[in-house]
Amino acid sequence: MLALAGLGVAILSLTPTERAMPWLVWNASASAPVGLYRVVARPVERSAPVLVRPSADMAALAAERGYLPAGVPLIKRVAAVAGDHVCAIGSAVVLHTLTVVRRLDADAAGRPLPRWSGCRRLADGEVFLLMADAPDSFDSRYFGSVPSASVMGRLVPLWTD
Repeated sequence: MLALAGLGVAILSLTPTERAMPWLVWNASASAPVGLYRVVARPVERSAPVLVRPSADMAALAAERGYLPAGVPLIKRVAAVAGDHVCAIGSAVVLHTLTVVRRLDADAAGRPLPRWSGCRRLADGEVFLLMADAPDSFDSRYFGSVPSASVMGRLVPLWTD
C-alpha cells in the first residue's frame, strides 16, 4: 500500500504546474486540413504547422465573432521567423519582397477586419503565422507577428482528410 502511495506522489510530482500542452488536437476548421494532429515540442521553423495561443485581444475578437471558441488555440503555419522581413501594404502581405497573401477588408458577415501596416524585420522571439492556402484565415495578415512563446508546439499530422 505504501508503495502505491509513493507511486501516486511520484506521478503527481511529474504533473506540470503550468498550462498543460495538449498531446493531440483535432482540427475541424477550414483553414488547415481537417484531422488529428500530434503536438510535439520542437523548435519553431519556417513552414512548420504549429498550435498557438492567440493574444487576449485576438482571442476575444475571434470568440466574439464566432471564428473560434474562447480558450481554443489556433492552428497556423510559420511563414517567417526572427530576421525575416515582413510588410503589410494595402491588401498585400509581403515576405522577402514577394507578395504571399492578400488581406480582406471585411469578414463574411461584413465586419471590418483588423489591419496593421508597415514593413519590419522580425526580432528574436517573434514569428509570423499565415495559412496562405486559406484566403479567409484569421492569422498574422490581420494581427501581425506574435511572440514565439505563444507557440504551444509543432503539429504532426496523424490523420487528415
